[in-house]
Amino acid sequence: MEANWTPITRVENVPPMEGRAVKVSGMDLALFNLGDCFAAIENACPHRGGPLCDGIVSGAVVVCPLHGWRFDLATGVAVRAPQPASVTTFPARVENGIVFVDLDRGNRIEPEVAA
Repeated sequence: MEANWTPITRVENVPPMEGRAVKVSGMDLALFNLGDCFAAIENACPHRGGPLCDGIVSGAVVVCPLHGWRFDLATGVAVRAPQPASVTTFPARVENGIVFVDLDRGNRIEPEVAA
């Protein structure tokens, strides 16, 4: 599949260790500046739709501001939640000071449910 790298914003528009909401091609995404790279995920927590862009970033994890569910920004899998959950992640890169997201290569890992 060919990449669909879409320009989103300038690097300086997302401060380090913070997130911003972006709407692009009908999708609501959360874009995070992790200091040395950017991460892009769907912006709604699967629990109650909390805006993940407003969550606290700790390392490569974001904490949902509504109920504290934590999501790994690389995989989208909940690392701390009362039930298995995940969000879609999208490849992100920086080129010439602009953050790009590949909208066609969103990936959602379905977490395993303990038996």
